[in-house]
Amino acid sequence: MSYSATAISKVQSVLSQWDKGTAIVRSEILQDFLRNNVGKTGPDLEQEFGQAASLFLTRLTAWIRLTYMTGTCIGLQLKAIHVFLTATSGHHFMAEFLEVGGILTLLEIIGLKQSKELDKADSLKLLIVIASAGRQYKELICESYGIRAVAECLAKSKHEDTQENARILLQLLAQGNPKYEMQVYKGLIALLPSSSPKAQQMALQNLRVVQKIVKVANPSLTEPLLNLLSTAHLEVQYEAIEFVRELMTYDIKDQILEGLVRSLHPTREEILKTQQSLAKALASAPELAKPLPSFVKQATAAKTIGVLSRDSSGTADRLLRLGCAQQLLYAMGNVDYADSQRQAALSLEYLVRVFPPVNEAVKEAMGEELYDLFMTSPENLYINLNAVQADVLVSNKIPSVVSG
Repeated sequence: MSYSATAISKVQSVLSQWDKGTAIVRSEILQDFLRNNVGKTGPDLEQEFGQAASLFLTRLTAWIRLTYMTGTCIGLQLKAIHVFLTATSGHHFMAEFLEVGGILTLLEIIGLKQSKELDKADSLKLLIVIASAGRQYKELICESYGIRAVAECLAKSKHEDTQENARILLQLLAQGNPKYEMQVYKGLIALLPSSSPKAQQMALQNLRVVQKIVKVANPSLTEPLLNLLSTAHLEVQYEAIEFVRELMTYDIKDQILEGLVRSLHPTREEILKTQQSLAKALASAPELAKPLPSFVKQATAAKTIGVLSRDSSGTADRLLRLGCAQQLLYAMGNVDYADSQRQAALSLEYLVRVFPPVNEAVKEAMGEELYDLFMTSPENLYINLNAVQADVLVSNKIPSVVSG
C-alpha cells in the first residue's frame, strides 16, 4: 500500500508537534485523535498515520509512564490507548504496549491514592481488554501481581464504575486461567471482611462464579462468609445466603451448618464485643440506633436455616441433629430484636409442620397455650409474646432425640 506525500507530511507534522509541544499542545493532539479515530480498525489507524501509527503509540506510552504519578492528561492518554488496544486487526498495538510495561503502568495507576477514580476505571477497562485477548495475557496480569492490586482497588474504591470494572476483571482472571484461578479465589475470600458493602457484594457474586471453576471449597471461606450474615445491608445478605445454598454440595457443608446453628445463640462475650464495637462506631452519632451485629447475624442465620431446610430434607435433618430446633426456640425468645424472633419462628414452623417428631417436642417445650399461639401466626408471634412466654422459649429444652 502506498501513502501520499501529503499524508506522510501530516503525520510528520503531528509527531513533531508532539515532540516539541507542552502538555497543553499534547492534550489538544489527543483530543483531535479521539474525535477522529474512536472505533477505527488497525488498518484504518495505519492509514491515518501513513503506516506510522506505532510511532504515535510509542510516544503516547512513553508519556504516560512519565506522567501517571502526577496525573497530567492521564484520562486522555488512557482513552487514546484504548483506541489502539481495541482496534480490530490491530493486535500488534497490544504487543507493543505490553513490551514497554503497559500492564505495570495500569496497575500502578489503580493503586495510587492520588489517581482520579475515572482514571482508575479507565485503567481497569484497558486491563479488561488485555485479559479478554487470551490466557497468556491473563497470566501476564497475574504475574505482575495484578490479582492483589485489583482486589485492593475494589476494596478501597467508593466509585461504582471502578468497583464494577474491578469485579469484571477479577472474574475474567479466574476464567480460562487454570494457573491462577485458585489465587483469584483466595483473593476474593480475602475481600469478604472488607469495610465496603459494595466490595463484599461483588466479591460474593464473583465467588459464586469462581467456586464452580475451582470445584473445591476452601475451609477458610466458612468464617468470613458466616460473619457476613451480621451485615445490615440486604444486598450482601442475599448474596451470602445464596452462596451458602450453593456450598451445600461441598465438603465444608457441615462446618457451615454448625456455624449457622451456633449463630442462633450468641455468647455473652460475642454480644459484649458487638456492643462495644457499636458504641465506638456511634460515638459521634448517638442518635443512630442500630441493632447489634450479633443479633442481625442471629436473625439471618435463622432465615438461612429455613431456606436450607426447604431446599433439602437431608440438610434439614442434619440441622436438627445439630440442635437447631432448640436454638431456634432460643432466638424466638430474643425480645431485644424482633427480626430474630420472626425469622426463627418462620423457620421452626416449617420444621414443625414437616417433621412430626419436631412438632411433638416443640409442643412439649412450649406448652399448649404458647404452642397454639405460635402455630396460629408464627410471623406475628413476637408481637403477642409476653415476658413469661419469652422466658419459656429461652429456658425450656427440646429433647435431644428429635431428628428429621
